Amino acid sequence: MGPTLNPPAPPTESTVALTAPGYRPRAGGGRDRAKRRVRTTILHVVLITAGILMIYPFIWMLVTSFKGLPQLLNHPLSFWPSPWVPQNYLDAWNDAPFAQAYVNSIYIAVLVVIGTLITAAMAGYAFARIKFRGARVMFIVFLATQMIPMQVTLIPFYLLMAKFGWVNSHLALIIPASLANPFAVFLMRQFVLSLPSELEEAALVDGAGRWRIFWSIVLPNLRPALGSLAIIVALGTWNNFLLPLVILNSQDLFTVPLLLQSFQGQFGSVNYGLIMAASAVSTIPMLIAFVIGQRQILNSMAASGLGGR
Repeated sequence: MGPTLNPPAPPTESTVALTAPGYRPRAGGGRDRAKRRVRTTILHVVLITAGILMIYPFIWMLVTSFKGLPQLLNHPLSFWPSPWVPQNYLDAWNDAPFAQAYVNSIYIAVLVVIGTLITAAMAGYAFARIKFRGARVMFIVFLATQMIPMQVTLIPFYLLMAKFGWVNSHLALIIPASLANPFAVFLMRQFVLSLPSELEEAALVDGAGRWRIFWSIVLPNLRPALGSLAIIVALGTWNNFLLPLVILNSQDLFTVPLLLQSFQGQFGSVNYGLIMAASAVSTIPMLIAFVIGQRQILNSMAASGLGGR
């Protein structure tokens, strides 16, 4: 049998001093860990409390949507429904044309998302990679339009849509939103700047033009940004209320927020259970979309700032 191997002895302060002369054992390590644990616990308590406060109105809306009219009149501050009235959802769906409003909102959101992704990706690539005179000034002016309140441009926008004959038409909600979205262009520009320019330079050496580079190299690398931007634009389009209120007159053209407003005007003074049920019906689809895509949105926002430009 061969010689037995003894395990190495644990290091002592003298051996550590020989191998690392500048090392000194850190005093109070346990106290530091305890302080970090206390700070982490306090931070988690604060975040959980803030999260509960933020989600409480939505929970109240869902719970109230199951309350009956007698409970709402006699005990308006009670939390739990007694009894539960799921019939509110059927009544809300049948008392207003929510199905048609859903179709209108969905196809408007889909078209706006598709148009915005195409135009924002092309504009972002142009501002990031194509050098032309006045590019920086044009980009700054384009971003500055976000600081103009929508109420300021509402009357000129309406007059312009009237010239085009798009009043009481979904075209006024689709085409302008698809062509001009400063935030979308800014987000795409930041992502294009974060891409390595060597890929495009190699394609230029191989004889590829700007269009070929954009469609074959740049656009496939923008998929994470395009996914997050699609969710953001869909949320904004779905929740848009002011423009449909000004542009649309026929109820069969109403979007979900606009129909919800008319529904509230019809039943707001009588049955809040129906109003909360209708609000839940209009909110739940976009809430699900946001919950599914929130990680991608946060990651994309973080990545868009890595370019430092």
